[in-house]
Amino acid sequence: MPERISQTWVYLSATPLFWLTMTLMAYQTAHWLYRRCGAHPLANPVMISVVLLVTLLQLTGTPYDTYFSGAQFVHFLLGPATVALAIPLYGQIQRLRRMAGPLLIALTAGSLTAMLSAVFIGHWLGGSLPTLLSLAPKSVTTPIAMGIAEQLGGHPSLAAVMVIATGILGAITAQSVMRWLRITDPAIGGFALGVAAHGIGTARAFQISETMGAFAALGMGLNGLLTATALPSLMAWLKPMLAF
Repeated sequence: MPERISQTWVYLSATPLFWLTMTLMAYQTAHWLYRRCGAHPLANPVMISVVLLVTLLQLTGTPYDTYFSGAQFVHFLLGPATVALAIPLYGQIQRLRRMAGPLLIALTAGSLTAMLSAVFIGHWLGGSLPTLLSLAPKSVTTPIAMGIAEQLGGHPSLAAVMVIATGILGAITAQSVMRWLRITDPAIGGFALGVAAHGIGTARAFQISETMGAFAALGMGLNGLLTATALPSLMAWLKPMLAF
């Protein structure tokens, strides 16, 4: 019987559908725990899902490539899901036009702060050039960050890890930071959360209010565009200053 179970596991673990099912089950479990905890930020579903899946992969000795053969279907849906965020944003189009100037200033300041803080703190801690190139796009959504890191000569996998960590941290601390700074306007808070914490922060913003989620989606999209455009030139300018 143990041998038959082992053979069954070897067969299932090599099947893409199995790891897709595990990914969906992990998130459903995490979302159930999140609701049971009264939607507390510390019970972030993404964070819990990551812990559950990493634990399962470690216990079973499953390589990441095997896991991703199934999870790639969820990864593919990131693109359409990101585009779909334009629908609630369209409902705020009139307010968006009135706030275009302040939002542009906030986008520039937030995007530069996200990139420069990662580079200078990483350099101060002794990070290598490929590491710094992987840290710089930490505040944009995962597919964009991985593409930027690969283009610049960084590590796409490290960039993905930092993006997820940044998003989870932003989602957990967002409301506390907003209360501390006395930010009550959902548009302002949402835009800041989208710029700083990309998709995970945007998901958290939608849980708070539709207006906050719409502006978070705008911040996430614009920050991804600005980072992809500006970061290569910015890093070329910074390299001599940091004595790489």
